Amino acid sequence: MGRYFGTDGIRGSFGTDPMTELFAFRLAVALGYFINQQNENSLNSKIIIGRDTRYSGQLLECAMQKGFASAGLNVCFLGIVPTPAVALGVLHFKATLGIVLTASHNPASDNGIKLFNHNGEKFSIAQEDKIEAIIDSLDIRDFGIYNILEKKAQNPISYLDSSYYNEKIQLVMKADSLKGFKIVLDCANGASFKTSPEILNALGADLVLIGASPNGENINDQIGSEYPNNLAELVIEHQADLGLAHDGDADRLVVCDEKGKILDGDLLIGLFALHALKMNTLIHKTIVLTIQSNLGLDKSLREAGFKVVRVPVGDRNVAQKMRELGVQIGGESSGHILFLDVCPTGDGLLAALELMKLLIEEECPLSEMHSAIRLYPQKTKNLKVEKKIPFDQLPRFKNSIKHAESLLGEEGRVLVRYSGTESKLRILVESKSENLASEVMQIIVTEACNSLSII
Repeated sequence: MGRYFGTDGIRGSFGTDPMTELFAFRLAVALGYFINQQNENSLNSKIIIGRDTRYSGQLLECAMQKGFASAGLNVCFLGIVPTPAVALGVLHFKATLGIVLTASHNPASDNGIKLFNHNGEKFSIAQEDKIEAIIDSLDIRDFGIYNILEKKAQNPISYLDSSYYNEKIQLVMKADSLKGFKIVLDCANGASFKTSPEILNALGADLVLIGASPNGENINDQIGSEYPNNLAELVIEHQADLGLAHDGDADRLVVCDEKGKILDGDLLIGLFALHALKMNTLIHKTIVLTIQSNLGLDKSLREAGFKVVRVPVGDRNVAQKMRELGVQIGGESSGHILFLDVCPTGDGLLAALELMKLLIEEECPLSEMHSAIRLYPQKTKNLKVEKKIPFDQLPRFKNSIKHAESLLGEEGRVLVRYSGTESKLRILVESKSENLASEVMQIIVTEACNSLSII
């Protein structure tokens, strides 16, 4: 990770560096320089910006417009749209750059900036490093920044028609395919509060809708993919066929079956893979996962004849490896699931439609299908830390991890890492024995609390 960029773009508490209007201006200026370096006809470049429902999104939007204007570039705005709508918008409008102002599943007090290149793909680490170097080389005094931020936008902000997204995603299923389906849909009061209901209704679904009344401050507030228990209760109450939950920018999906069981991304990826194998629609019998995915998923897929490739955490890494290998399906346990033949990045609604296509073709309720994937018992813990101290500087903590690994042997694993988007230590323990997983987790958590300043 770089100085500003994390696992998935730049993210932080709004009003605190780097998530300020001033930094957004600096970033836009740096991106203008970057585009000029890459493109001789940069003045003809098209830049599109979309955002989620956070109150700070419009402030960042305006600051970035000013920054691009100072570099001689104009910006087109999509308004409130899911992250995948920006990736597809880059292709639709033949844009040079796509930007999403979102902090994904984080609370409303945070915001973030994600970048997409002319192919609708997330920027590489090498590109981010170049942009960071440009940011640090800028002398903001040359741009009269303090006067600029006191003024209104350089030009009135006008919005492009984003209906291309609905049209593209809706084509995944035949008209009226979802007639007879009762679905609980949780939009997290985020970017999908219009698009997902519109598309599902157009396909004939009967919706029970929650999290579709954003006010700028309630995105992800006890709702959405991070809080799926609400979804499960409503599925049971309304006797729905399934429940679907998005995060704030709708690039991930959490699902609940008709019996109220919550399914994570690993189970969904396994179902997609096995179904594609059955339907003979896979070019390569290879699935791309991250190091976070459950070992049980590996075992289930390998027993079915798949090759499993693992990459570092981040849907950018999944997408890059999928493109390298020519693989059609991949994703993360968090619910980032990619179908690159439709969209160049993760899309929660697309994953939901692919799941419902699968249910229709299999003529089987979801609760009877996911038993084909046998996941190991897994314990997770997220500890908020004051500072991300390298593990090499924490010898006792490193030794506790080694001890934990020795207890698990080859029948389990430990994954301890700092979040790339938040000030958190993420701990994952898997074992065939749930009791052993709990015991090992306690060992690691205890030493983490002794070695780090836990907030």
